[in-house]
Amino acid sequence: MNVGTVAELWRYPVKSMGGEQVTSSVLDRRALHADRMWAVRDLELHAVTTARRLPALLGCTARFIAEPPAGVGPGDVADVIVTFPDGTEVTSTDPATMDARLSELVGKRVALVPLPPLHDKAAYRGVLTSKKDIRQQFGVADDEPLPDFSMFPLSMLARLSIYATPIGIFADAYALHIVTTSSLRTMAALGGDFDVRRFRPNIVIDSPLDGLAEQEWIGGTLRSGAVSIPVEIPTIRCTIPLREQAGVPGDPQVMKTVSGHGERCFGVYADIATPGTLQIGDAVTLEPPRAQNAVTASLGRMSDRIKRNAVRTGNKILPK
Repeated sequence: MNVGTVAELWRYPVKSMGGEQVTSSVLDRRALHADRMWAVRDLELHAVTTARRLPALLGCTARFIAEPPAGVGPGDVADVIVTFPDGTEVTSTDPATMDARLSELVGKRVALVPLPPLHDKAAYRGVLTSKKDIRQQFGVADDEPLPDFSMFPLSMLARLSIYATPIGIFADAYALHIVTTSSLRTMAALGGDFDVRRFRPNIVIDSPLDGLAEQEWIGGTLRSGAVSIPVEIPTIRCTIPLREQAGVPGDPQVMKTVSGHGERCFGVYADIATPGTLQIGDAVTLEPPRAQNAVTASLGRMSDRIKRNAVRTGNKILPK
């Protein structure tokens, strides 16, 4: 099934900062080439942090000083230039100035850090999440239930309870984040400024389909040339899309629309099964999820119920 063409490719040299568009990119099993090579580390929490905790980071953008060579990855990164909200540019080759400016921006001691080697798992460790943290990061009132994270595999939730990001990439959860122009159109018609930059995708697919097209692809596999991309779960949204970002004004209506019409989800997370190269204009096809027989479907529903109950139980025992 032809679902569209590659319209945009984005990489984010620094987690939680604005990224840069590219016309083509290699996808390896880790991510789109050179995506999320750097992040900001909270020196008080001793962990990599995010714009969910420090929204001021969204006012910065980052780009590489030079095109990263093949092979960059954990423990071997390319230097970046960070543009601050006032237009000042600082490079990662001047760490003292960089860390001072970032600390001044966010109002606490932080440092720009490169992606650690795979064996240095301690560098990926996060902090114990509390109910208060989740409510603040996802914009949930005290009298509302916590977000439903049951779309995540339990193994992923277990890892993210220990580590701030998956080992090997400064991303929130999966290798890729994908949105379609059909979803952007659909949601914009319902209210809000759905500038694609709010949602920080890696791949934007120009799709002629109607509605929230990519939500129907979950469990299927996207293919473009040699590349194959299993679509894993919906992307649950925090407060970042409604906030002011570099070149994008704040708009609370965005998250009201996503919550009301997308059950707090917009876009999809995906993995990379077969590496290769993508470029703007490439056709994208979908191998839909395999049809399930009655027994398999029943077992799947039972498994989903067990997982939802496990996640709800986990939410109840989180510290306040």
